[in-house]
Formats: sequence, structure tokens, C-alpha cells
Amino acid sequence: MQEAHRPIHKSSVRVSAWLPVLIGTVMIAATSSNAFSSDHTSQPFRWIYEALFGPVSNLRWAHIHFYIRKGMHFSGYGVYGLLWLRAWWLTLPKSRYFQDAILAVLGCGIVASSDEFHQSFLAHRTGSPRDVLLDCCGAMTLLLLSYLALRIFRPEKLTHSA
Repeated sequence: MQEAHRPIHKSSVRVSAWLPVLIGTVMIAATSSNAFSSDHTSQPFRWIYEALFGPVSNLRWAHIHFYIRKGMHFSGYGVYGLLWLRAWWLTLPKSRYFQDAILAVLGCGIVASSDEFHQSFLAHRTGSPRDVLLDCCGAMTLLLLSYLALRIFRPEKLTHSA
């Protein structure tokens, strides 16, 4: 006797698909405040860095802090891009990987642009088109790595019929 499968309701699929994107968007909006400006993150990051690697000069720390912050932009939007990819993948079951990936990058670009525009109005923040580019590059990089991982380890998933 075959086991009866519970029907999947489209609304529950949409919620489970898009809720992580919504949470990611809220997290981006929350970190777009003055509380997360470089003035406010420098000391906590420096404390952690110096606990791990020892003392560092102020000039050297300025460079390290810059790269930590940009690395967080890159990796954060990389993960955010994967959330967008998953949402489109689940919402558009007949689409191909690259269609979903393009939509994911567009979603990341819109949110990154909105984030930087918002930051341009804050006293301790600056809005930068370079950060939008960096964010989109982070998303594209993780999307490409996910494609390569699927291509190597689960090629049947790329057909969207599995």
C-alpha cells in the first residue's frame, strides 16, 4: 500500500521560500543604522582581533577594519543571494538555474541599492555605489559556487525535475 502524501499548499511553499529572504532583508536594514557604522564597530572588532592575533597599530588597524567590513559585505550578500536563489527556485518550479540566479542577483542589487541610499541620509554612514557592486559580486560568487557544487555533486538538481 502506498503512503499518502500530504498535498503541498502553494501558500505554505511561498512562506517557507520567502521568509528567509524577508529575515535577511530585516537583518540588512537593522545593520544599516548608525549603530553599525565603522565608528561603532571598530572597537569591538579590534578587541576580538587583538585577543586572537595580538596588538596592532592604529594605522594597521584602520586597514584591517576596512577589509573586515568589506568582507562582511561580500559574504553577507553572498548568503543573501543564496536565500534569494532558494526563494525563486521554490516559487518558479519550471525555471532554470540561471534564470533564478539572475533574479537573485537583481533582488540583491535592489536591496543593496536601497540600503546604500538609506545610508546616505545617516550622519555616521555613507552610501556608496562601490558597496552595491561589492554586494552583488558577493551574491554572484556564492551563486556561481553553488552552481558548480550542484554541477559536480547533484547534476540532476539542475534540471529542476528531481
